[in-house]
Amino acid sequence: MNEQIQPATVRVFIALAPPDDAKQELARALGPAYHAHPRMRWNRIEDWHITLAFLGEVPAAAVGPLRTPLARLAAAHGPLTLALRGGGHFDERVLWSGIGGDLEALRLLATEVRAVVDDCGLAHTNRPFRPHLTLARARRDTPSCAVEAAAGLTGFTGRPWQAERLHLVASNIGRGPGPIHYRDVGAWNFGGPAEAVETA
Repeated sequence: MNEQIQPATVRVFIALAPPDDAKQELARALGPAYHAHPRMRWNRIEDWHITLAFLGEVPAAAVGPLRTPLARLAAAHGPLTLALRGGGHFDERVLWSGIGGDLEALRLLATEVRAVVDDCGLAHTNRPFRPHLTLARARRDTPSCAVEAAAGLTGFTGRPWQAERLHLVASNIGRGPGPIHYRDVGAWNFGGPAEAVETA
């Protein structure tokens, strides 16, 4: 028998994902940092995202009830115009790119997403929403890498793009020695029909 054992819990978050060309534009700007700081733990470009609500480890059975209210929320919103812009760091360890564009609408969306999570009886990291895209983490023995890489992004201004879809994402972090991978467990188009759920 080759049945896969499904985990009792899953690590999830709700996010937006920049389009490929916007990510490639930022990756080109990061070229010098990639070269100068190869020992940083760089996130895979295909996994870059803007987190709206981080739930962490939740019971696998709790994911299903999130789908319908998130689909309705996405259907009630139009696309957001955003851009990747500049860079910074958290605690001199975590490198990020900033977000520009319609930040008022983005903050409202994050508030509404967190309300959905609350209504479903799930906990989330209730930190103030600071729009950013995490790029890499410095190793403990080279803490200055994130600061130097962030300085290299000071003048970066990416092209505007449309955030057109809300993503419910699961990760395998902490589930083995390999790299972290993310996968959509649900995605809904903004302004689309609430029942149009796409899953991986």
